[in-house]
Amino acid sequence: MKFVLEVALDEGASAQDRARELGRVLRYWGGNLGHYALEPGDGSPVYDSEYREVGQWRVAGS
Repeated sequence: MKFVLEVALDEGASAQDRARELGRVLRYWGGNLGHYALEPGDGSPVYDSEYREVGQWRVAGS
């Protein structure tokens, strides 16, 4: 199984703000993975703390 997470971070934000936002994304979506079978084809959009779509995660074949 290959798990792919793509997140676009605001290039205009400071490095500290980008790190903080990425940490939020990882905590939230990492905690949510238990709701998925994690089989090839599974996936979901990823949202930031302001509920803007900033990426996606997906399960691909190996």
